[in-house]
Amino acid sequence: MALRPLVVIPDSILREPSKPLERVDEDVRALAKDMLETMYDAPGIGLAAIQVAEPVRMLTIDLSREGEERDPHVFINPEIVARGDDFSTYEEGCLSIPDYYAEVERPASVTVNYIDLEGRQQTMEADGLMATCLQHEIDHLNGVLFIDHISRLKREMVVKKFKKLAKERGGTRLAI
Repeated sequence: MALRPLVVIPDSILREPSKPLERVDEDVRALAKDMLETMYDAPGIGLAAIQVAEPVRMLTIDLSREGEERDPHVFINPEIVARGDDFSTYEEGCLSIPDYYAEVERPASVTVNYIDLEGRQQTMEADGLMATCLQHEIDHLNGVLFIDHISRLKREMVVKKFKKLAKERGGTRLAI
């Protein structure tokens, strides 16, 4: 396992849709381990492969709290197949937009089809924080960031701040 650098805005790779994985093999399992290690180190509760510069449809989530046993989940080629009618609001943050948080309203429940690390088709019905996290990370796989769900003015201010940081550091790729 290895820590991977996190890609942050304004890096344009974050806006690219990720490609489906054709098969689950040792390389995919190794990437999943690296992603989990990177997510735990950050620390975060979710990570999409694109956030470590791998444009493939895979994400990791672990909602366990400090002091609890870890409960990692790996989703390969996840697809939301149903959304609930009720909505909930969570304060979201993102490892690719460090130290910025905003309230985002999303469906309170979702049903997601995905492939697990053994290559088996799975379905998860999720609500609460898991539903929010799945939607946030699947958005990443589609080139969408959580700031796309906030007001245009707030989004433009955040992007401007990170573009300035990237310029100060000598380029648009600002990995941390």
